[in-house]
Amino acid sequence: MAPRRHLCLKGSNAPAATSVAVVEKETILPPSHSLLGSAPPLQDENGAIIRLMESDVGISEYIAKDVQKIGGIIKQRFTDFLVNEVDQDYNVVHIKSLGMPEPPAKKAKDIEKTEANMDAPPGEIPEISEKVEADLLRHTEQASSGVPKVPWPESFTARLAPFLSAEKIEELKKMFLEGPNPPFVSDAGWAGRLVTKADESGASDSATVKEASSKRGRDRGGRGGRGGRGGKPVREDHRKILSEPIASKQTRTNFHQTIRELFGGKLDSETDMNELATSSDGSRIVVRWARRGNGGGGGRGGSRGERAPRGTYPPYIHFTLQKTNRDTHDALQNLSRTLHVSVKDLSTAGTKDKRGVTVQRVALRRREKTVEDAWKLANGVPTKRSADDAIRERGERGVRIADLTYRKAALELGMLKGNAFVITLRNVQVDSIETIDQAMNSIKERGFINYYGMQRFGTAAIPTHSIGLALLKSDWHLAVSLILRPRPGEHPDVLAARRAWLDDGDLDKALELLPRRVVAERCILESYKKQRGDTRNALGTLSTIPRNLRLMYVHAYQSYVWNAIVSERIKTWGADKPVPGDLVLESGTVEQAEVADGMDVRGHLRLFLGLIISPTLEESSSGHKNNKKPWQAPRVKTLTEEDVDKYSIFDVVMPLPGNDVAFPGGDLGEKYREYLIRDGLDPDNFQRPQKDYTLGGSYRNIYICQRNCHDPDVPLAQSDEDRLLGYDSPAPALDGRFLALQIRLILGTAAYATMALREVTKTDTSSQFQSNLTQVSEDQHFKGMDRGDHQCAD
Repeated sequence: MAPRRHLCLKGSNAPAATSVAVVEKETILPPSHSLLGSAPPLQDENGAIIRLMESDVGISEYIAKDVQKIGGIIKQRFTDFLVNEVDQDYNVVHIKSLGMPEPPAKKAKDIEKTEANMDAPPGEIPEISEKVEADLLRHTEQASSGVPKVPWPESFTARLAPFLSAEKIEELKKMFLEGPNPPFVSDAGWAGRLVTKADESGASDSATVKEASSKRGRDRGGRGGRGGRGGKPVREDHRKILSEPIASKQTRTNFHQTIRELFGGKLDSETDMNELATSSDGSRIVVRWARRGNGGGGGRGGSRGERAPRGTYPPYIHFTLQKTNRDTHDALQNLSRTLHVSVKDLSTAGTKDKRGVTVQRVALRRREKTVEDAWKLANGVPTKRSADDAIRERGERGVRIADLTYRKAALELGMLKGNAFVITLRNVQVDSIETIDQAMNSIKERGFINYYGMQRFGTAAIPTHSIGLALLKSDWHLAVSLILRPRPGEHPDVLAARRAWLDDGDLDKALELLPRRVVAERCILESYKKQRGDTRNALGTLSTIPRNLRLMYVHAYQSYVWNAIVSERIKTWGADKPVPGDLVLESGTVEQAEVADGMDVRGHLRLFLGLIISPTLEESSSGHKNNKKPWQAPRVKTLTEEDVDKYSIFDVVMPLPGNDVAFPGGDLGEKYREYLIRDGLDPDNFQRPQKDYTLGGSYRNIYICQRNCHDPDVPLAQSDEDRLLGYDSPAPALDGRFLALQIRLILGTAAYATMALREVTKTDTSSQFQSNLTQVSEDQHFKGMDRGDHQCAD
């Protein structure tokens, strides 16, 4: 056994001298760590790292080195780090209502009463505006008094006029009056429906249509054609109305809203994806009859004029998720159990930080569940509490869902524009307020280094990029070993589960003790159990871990190399301007560089002050599967002495290692290769027999305020849930003892807010370092005291 020694970890920010058992052994970090110029971190007897610092993952430089350090504590409370997703329409996602959603059956019933001669919509049934509801009510009253109901009032034409030409409106009217089933066409190719004088005036002879339909059904053996036994024939409906190109997004939105209001969900409107890539004048909108569920009303019991059964609503439910101190996958695992679904039935547009309060949209493949079912299950109604209690109390286990709606499709990674942050620094230590102003002005004018933050590399003592390197080198057994190793400071149940397997070889006991939130380890142990304890098939065992989690390991290694090379670039050539050998995207490439995982490389950093600093590029491995245009690698240009003055430092990009990328020119490119070779990788070949571990490289830009305070355990910002529950919002105390700094900003995808804070504070953002700061902070002496005794200064 390696010799053991006891060291005391001391430092200006350490709470006390701490005795730690350390062994001198080979580090689990990548071999290229020696190129970073920092000493290897201490490891315990299991090889786990005791304290992983920013310098261990390539983060070492600052832009505004001339601005003094601002001391402060990051994420002391969960509410010190609020994150709200920004959707694809640039809307910041907030919880709007905690209550149970209105039953869709009630909405469908209201529509039936007013439009009894039409089919109920199979899709989402939207709210009906008061004006349209009044029109429908008036038409219903006319019908009941013996006056024929008007199927197409003049108000329809007037409301559609801003969006469609008169000719298109007539086509839409004709399609609407024909009903949801297309006119019968005989094998001879001409309309089989008999046209009467009534037809010429806009009304159809329903008896003739019914006769033709029933005859056709009998000719097919009385089974109702494709509709199933006893159902009506189903004919493919090619009817659609295509608008002229509409350049204004707001006009398109208004058009969609008008279609929903006028036709109550019976007609669908959507962007014409076939025209999207070729039209420069705007997008066209397609209007067609909504698709009918369950064979278009065929099968037993399908009859026209009845409300669509619950199975015919859109196949997905979208809802807003707020989670507190839980990582995204853990929160989804918890939801899958409460909703009684597979975790694969839940999807998001992106992952969010663990330590904080985050809000994002989630999609559920609902199967037979309604929005009311999902809300009740998630809130434990009525098994654990009443519906009234559910809207008066916080969500269980730090999870709350709200604002449930039906949708036609799931969410996929990248279906967002970024995230909005409200970040509070506590116990701020600064020489003067002028220093804070200088730091804020530097962020606004010069930005910050677009490093991958510490959360990219995991909070545990086994860094995720070390596991990623093992996967890239096809060292499957090492990857499994790293995932299963004990971590110092982890939950006792998790440690006991690890020991049950590693020391005693007891799979059953290990699985019994292991919490479900520990996903990768559970997948490995369950795989071993299926293989009756055989551990030889390490590759197969790893494949049972969710793909997104496995890719997280690989992307962490890419991020480590990117951080290290960017630090080399700034350390050697400065942070102010481009130099020969730097890479920039060629003109027009950003518009084409749609990225891997569906991320948008055009996600801009936008401060609430309105400043646009720089675009950020997300790592990429393949194109979005729904993109109409195939993904193409961005084209880059290597700067020379002749053209270096034509660009700014905000144009400079750095590649993430992988296929289809170019390395920087000169010494920096050689340094890039040196890192990869030192780690046992071929810089010119990232192809792997296992597709999941084939790296598709991309490029990332190297660059990319209010004050409140209180007691260390008094919140300085408020979550959506607490606001809706009626908790008092925090207020600053002008005569308080301590100073806090609150920063609000919006970042594009793949940008890390903690790296913006790092530029302001000049402080290490690793969890271990921040924990030490919290323990030795002066404000901890006042923890739990009455707020009036120790308010903080504004």
